[in-house]
Amino acid sequence: MLIGVPKEIKDQEHRVAMIPAGVQMLTAKGHHVLIEQGAGGGGGIMDEEYAVVGAEVTPTAADIYARADLICKVKEPLPSEYGYLRPGQILFTFLHLAASLELTQALLQHQVVAIAYETVETTDGRKLLLEPMSEIAGRMALPIAAHYLSSPLGGRGVLLSGVPGVPPATVTILGAGIVGYNAARMAAGMGASATLLEVDASRMRSLDEILPHNVTTLMSNPLNIEECLRQADVVVGAVLIPGAKAPRLVTRDMLKLMKPGSVIVDVAVDQGGCVETTRPTTHSDPVYQVNGIIHYCVANMPGAYGRTATFALTNVTLPYVLDIAEKGWMRVAQEHSEIAKGLNVVHGKVTYPAVAEAHGMECVPVSQFL
Repeated sequence: MLIGVPKEIKDQEHRVAMIPAGVQMLTAKGHHVLIEQGAGGGGGIMDEEYAVVGAEVTPTAADIYARADLICKVKEPLPSEYGYLRPGQILFTFLHLAASLELTQALLQHQVVAIAYETVETTDGRKLLLEPMSEIAGRMALPIAAHYLSSPLGGRGVLLSGVPGVPPATVTILGAGIVGYNAARMAAGMGASATLLEVDASRMRSLDEILPHNVTTLMSNPLNIEECLRQADVVVGAVLIPGAKAPRLVTRDMLKLMKPGSVIVDVAVDQGGCVETTRPTTHSDPVYQVNGIIHYCVANMPGAYGRTATFALTNVTLPYVLDIAEKGWMRVAQEHSEIAKGLNVVHGKVTYPAVAEAHGMECVPVSQFL
């Protein structure tokens, strides 16, 4: 199979979907890999490192899309890339289609087979391709919030850890999944007082046993969220419903409960955000204010740490890339239920229920294509 890896063009996106070790493993099995010139630069991977293990380094994305059977990316195609897509081409990347009608329509129009990293889910509920990026985003959230809490940046001027005689910052974390757990660990390690809100009592019970004493677990409901917002210096949105729009847990009116200069880091922005006033931002222009509350809503947070994130992501995606290259997407989906769940769009039809529901479209069962 011919596998193409274009350079990511989203603002300040420094990840790449393939490392040289992956190229070496694919070429050893007789596959051909196209890498766009400069694609690995953000992660410190030079073109020569790809070429020496058998990749063909090509100067344009157009050439890659025109030739490749399988396109491996990190982030969703942007409008300038839509026209490159071809019927039957396999697209393997993060998509977050429930938050973008435009992208969904483009994939349907171009008749691609789109496998979304974020909806690849094992029978026991693990999202193997999303987990490493969630870990990175969760660990980033608190240092970012600490930065924007500073007075020169418009924050409340509260040091996350406090000092002797002065209390630490108060952190509210909405959701106790991978993002929430990692954010809670960072908050605790930085000396803040954190509350982790979750609806799953079993999950709270298990986390309560392993998290430090400066993290409190609390049942997530509107009344408890409102009370936490009144106290919070930092709010981290970490709610995920696989493939679906994130629930709006914090409304615009609820911002009035918060202290001016408080910081919201909405990691759920890829799925529309769990705060009503969330809108996607970029690493180049990461924050804005609503009612005096600083919002950080960068839709590709892990892209800031291109090397770490690239290696963490490709560690989990490469086995599937190898499998698809060897067997084709259809057989892999038949053999691996997690890939069947990853299929969002197939030959002009939406196959993931939450995406169809988000856009009021018909959902065709994946089984009809297998």
